[in-house]
Amino acid sequence: MQERKVYCSARGRVQLVDLASCGIQLGDCTSGTVEMICPNRLSTMLRPPSVEQGHTLGSAGYRPTTVALFAAGMTTFMALYYVQALLPQLFDHFGISPTTSALAVSLTTGFLAVAIIPASVLSERFGRVRVMVVPAVAASLIGVVLPWSPTVEILLAGRALQGVLCAGVPAVAMAYLAEEVEGRSLGTAMGRYVVGTTIGGLAGRLIPGFAVDVVSWQWALEIACLVSLGFAVVFARTVPSARFFVPQRVSPKVMLRNLLVHLWDPQLRRLFLLGFVLTGGFVTVYNFVGYRLLRPPFGLGEAVVALVFLMYLAGTFSSASAGPVADRVGRWPVLCAGILVMLTGLALTVPDRLPLVLIGMFLFPAGFCAAHSVASARVSARATEHRAEASLYLFHYHMGSSVVGALGGLAFSMFGWVGVAGYVGMLVGVGLLAGFRCGERTRGRNPERLITQSPDGPV
Repeated sequence: MQERKVYCSARGRVQLVDLASCGIQLGDCTSGTVEMICPNRLSTMLRPPSVEQGHTLGSAGYRPTTVALFAAGMTTFMALYYVQALLPQLFDHFGISPTTSALAVSLTTGFLAVAIIPASVLSERFGRVRVMVVPAVAASLIGVVLPWSPTVEILLAGRALQGVLCAGVPAVAMAYLAEEVEGRSLGTAMGRYVVGTTIGGLAGRLIPGFAVDVVSWQWALEIACLVSLGFAVVFARTVPSARFFVPQRVSPKVMLRNLLVHLWDPQLRRLFLLGFVLTGGFVTVYNFVGYRLLRPPFGLGEAVVALVFLMYLAGTFSSASAGPVADRVGRWPVLCAGILVMLTGLALTVPDRLPLVLIGMFLFPAGFCAAHSVASARVSARATEHRAEASLYLFHYHMGSSVVGALGGLAFSMFGWVGVAGYVGMLVGVGLLAGFRCGERTRGRNPERLITQSPDGPV
């Protein structure tokens, strides 16, 4: 009996699909398409006309899908960053150094970085929805308990565990949407997920920052964690089951080989370095700017300092604007210009003049997100095979947040804000050199399309 198999592209790679095992008869396949995707677009499974199609804008399943993924972005990025605005309070309460208090953020993002590739691999075996929902709810439940930790060691251990659990959503969400939503509606669906990550990261910082003016820091964190748990429940209750996912066995040996393929590429190594140093510098500034503004000569209140986190919304607009500008002048000039804007903003935060500091805190995230949108788009274009393993960029991105952010505490402890600015400036300078090298090797090539990014990371 002739085998009923076809080749199709799914989740960024060509694979052999046994139609009979999927319940599809060869005679049903009156039409279909087989496509190799443009690197910055997502492919779809071959579906015959008689098989249920993906969600489209206005269909019954589209709204629950986008609401669920918006809630997933909210709960995940709230859980990641809800302690960042209150690092000075941890410093005061536990009597620890700024370096140790920064671990409350760095451990979370570091363990997320370590877990993100295993999470994407597990989703191929056990399903997208399960790998997203169970860890997201568990991370929120842990967050509800952590504000009452009796020791800083317990708090930090819990934050590390939250990082592992938070890896599920950023590792899997885009793949889930690509499989379940039709191509013509995919951009809008992904945009709503990105909005959820942006608002989640912002709410995670603002809610405790405002609440600590009227309640203790523990209750300020508790309020944020309860809101995060609420969004986790919305996510779990509304996310539709995956209809087009086909489980696959993943060989550790093959996965390791695919990872090495990407690490062997000099262009990708430079892009990974860019993600590491730029993100590390970005997170370091936000880890310690609260100390600078709460202390003399500024002496601002906690709620006012929390408003500074609104400045990072400038990054949302700059990443959206970077695409049209890059279409006219090229990708690499935009990347290097974004890095120069970061350096300018960083320099403006050094003088003890509040207006200059605020302008600097506006320019810094704007430059970061413009540069990051170019770098992440280029990774998507370069890593055209083994898409799960291409999350190496996510690994370097979040590992930079962890390692560089933690070491920034040493610079702050020894030299104050000037030390932080010098430390971050050197890292961003390394990123600028890497950007120049990338541009030299890609001059004259067709650019890839950029997509709007969350200021908190490629999601």
